[in-house]
Amino acid sequence: MKFTYTATNDSGKTVKGQTEGPDRASVVQALHKQGLRPIVVKLAGGKQSTVKSKKVKLKDLVIFTRQLSTMISAGVPLVRSLATLQTQTNSKNFKEVLGEISKDIEGGGALGDSLAKHPKVFSEVYINMVRAGEAGGILDDILKRLASQVEQDASMRKKIKSAMMYPIVIFSITIVAFFGIMIFVIPKIGKILTDLGGPDAKLPIYTRVMLSGSSFMQHNAIIIVGVTIGGIYILKRYLRTPSGKYKFHALLLRTPIIKGIVTKIAIARFARTFASLMTAGVSVLNALEVTGGAIGNKVIEAELIEAAKEVKNGKQLSEPLSASPHFPPIISQMLAIGEETGQIDTILVRVADFYEEEVETVIDGLSALIEPLMIVVLGSIVGVIAASVMGPIASLSKNIGGS
Repeated sequence: MKFTYTATNDSGKTVKGQTEGPDRASVVQALHKQGLRPIVVKLAGGKQSTVKSKKVKLKDLVIFTRQLSTMISAGVPLVRSLATLQTQTNSKNFKEVLGEISKDIEGGGALGDSLAKHPKVFSEVYINMVRAGEAGGILDDILKRLASQVEQDASMRKKIKSAMMYPIVIFSITIVAFFGIMIFVIPKIGKILTDLGGPDAKLPIYTRVMLSGSSFMQHNAIIIVGVTIGGIYILKRYLRTPSGKYKFHALLLRTPIIKGIVTKIAIARFARTFASLMTAGVSVLNALEVTGGAIGNKVIEAELIEAAKEVKNGKQLSEPLSASPHFPPIISQMLAIGEETGQIDTILVRVADFYEEEVETVIDGLSALIEPLMIVVLGSIVGVIAASVMGPIASLSKNIGGS
């Protein structure tokens, strides 16, 4: 099999090239014999999965990882383990993926390289940790760590989704109700006001604004819907581009309240992922590259890429991170202690636990705050509409009664 590699030589210069070998571990060993320190080693032009790009539920991935770890620890051959797990999963897509992986393993391929052909199912972190486990002969231990990490990520995502579900539903209902009232209800109320006071009736400015807005929406409903859908589509396309993602992530890091949550989540992911990769024996530079992609924020990822360059030039990781505006001083201080004691992984796991608890606390607090806040917003909207409608009706009724 052909592999491409990125490595550093004795003088610290980056060397890129292509070589052949039976598997990735053999290539890494051969590069070490040549005096090179591998940073990235991957299959050259490896074919991607023939299975359609569909993600697998995190729950299925956790179960698969834990069961595979148990079976390998018990001495069950890898091919047989995969075949057994393929029959047990209820996910049709996952069955097909495991079938392809089994064929690759039977053909002499490495597990990590087989997983790399399914990037929608297995993350880069997952793949690199499996590769490190294969190279070090500790695949079962690595899989146990991976299962715990995937469970932590799933738990955090579930909490965030749960906290966001209520405001999203209420906001959506509010938008639909607002457009419904403006298009169907307000025109009828406007007719009542005209009938009561005549076409020259003096109405409050907020009532006139509401009637004008209602008239505009009524006559341009199709254009408004089209522009809204088109705008959302263009925005989504832009946010998928590298520039769009970077600017959106930079905006999140400048938005009050959201900034704190995003930063804490990023730090927790960095700490846990980097610790796991270091424990698996992955080099610092390779671990930084993989961790940056797993954080989920392009701004902080760019900072880690710059930090990797400084580490490559001989600095300790704690030094560039101490100058980062997004990593609190405690992170660089804890890293410095880990570098001195040789316990970076242990210290970073504690950091990850701390920040994950912080995220949960913030999310729980927001969940408790969002409900009354949404009630106030809805009440304000209803109050404005009621004042715009009922005030003029009462005033016109009095005028009619007085005359």
